[in-house]
Amino acid sequence: MSNGDACELPRKNAAPAEIAALLRSSRVVAVVGLSPRPDRPSFGVAQYLKGAGYTIIPVNPNTNEVLNERSYATLEHIPGPIDIVDIFRKPEDVLPIVEAAIRKGAKAVWMQTGIVNNAAADLARAAGLQVVMDRCMMVEHRRLPGD
Repeated sequence: MSNGDACELPRKNAAPAEIAALLRSSRVVAVVGLSPRPDRPSFGVAQYLKGAGYTIIPVNPNTNEVLNERSYATLEHIPGPIDIVDIFRKPEDVLPIVEAAIRKGAKAVWMQTGIVNNAAADLARAAGLQVVMDRCMMVEHRRLPGD
């Protein structure tokens, strides 16, 4: 199961200390699949992260703005650097997003809870990106001591 099957388990994932360091050192998060609907998990997570001081960049070709931030159709359309590409898409849709994150020069790709694509993760690691899979960025941020 290397094509991002829904029941795939992470072969290798960032350790808790690596996740904490990534969250502390990052400021700009591109949220791929960020929905403008407040009832969607992507909206709640992005709203939390924005409130926690991160710069949120929505990536959704179907909307112009989310959380009072301009939305971009793709990662390539975003001006400036990206620290983390936070992915709210089906596992089978992750590989082209990771390829775009590599081209964009992102530091890390983060696949939200329930999202695992080991082939995409291997590609990201080979390009020098940190990888987090099947974890919620909001939950992990809340676990940081002193934050």
